[in-house]
Amino acid sequence: MTEALPSICILAGGRGTRLGQLADRSPKPLIPVAGKPFLLHQLELVSSYGAERVVMCVGYLGEQIEAVVGRRFGNVVVDYSYDGPELAGTLGAIRNALTLMDDRFLVLYGDTYLRIDYAAFAASWQMSGCPGAMAVLHNAGKWDRSNATYSNGRVLRYEKFAPTGDMEWIDYGLGALTTQTVEAAPVSEGELATLYSDLADRGELFGFPATERFYEIGTPDALRETEDFLSRSNRD
Repeated sequence: MTEALPSICILAGGRGTRLGQLADRSPKPLIPVAGKPFLLHQLELVSSYGAERVVMCVGYLGEQIEAVVGRRFGNVVVDYSYDGPELAGTLGAIRNALTLMDDRFLVLYGDTYLRIDYAAFAASWQMSGCPGAMAVLHNAGKWDRSNATYSNGRVLRYEKFAPTGDMEWIDYGLGALTTQTVEAAPVSEGELATLYSDLADRGELFGFPATERFYEIGTPDALRETEDFLSRSNRD
């Protein structure tokens, strides 16, 4: 029997502006991909690795996500944390949802499909003793601009907004945090990337190498690639 994962925080509050009209009337995670809302593909994937509890951090058109997914998806209990009248930012959204999550939890973006062993990631993070974790892919600029330096189980540097040319690894889109780590961050800080960067600078960000490329739906080109991949997977 697959061991249950820590609760998973899915960040699904963004407006999807790079998708243009596709996201005008639908939140990005509900955009149809390979015959059904993208989020359902994502929930099926994490469920196969033992997920039992997901907290959806929603904002823009978030009520549509709750209407489609509901409070249970198969064996997964789903809770919702709403940003409120103003978007809280990625870290702000997590901070608002802390009371719904375990003391240790995973963080996943609502527009990514990540073929990684979530259970191995969670177990390796726990054994590391680090307060935070990030899955990284040896990218060397192939899929997007590399933004991390990784070596021997640690993310040594992470620069989402100002990556440097010597970086060869990229944030894969899966992270992990403790509630204590989030509570210790300045309340004025709304960016999850800043917290990850601070943890890396202190040698406290565990790194877990991914081996499969990521898929996502953040841009029209990426959406087409993900549509093609999931359509092929459904036929196999």
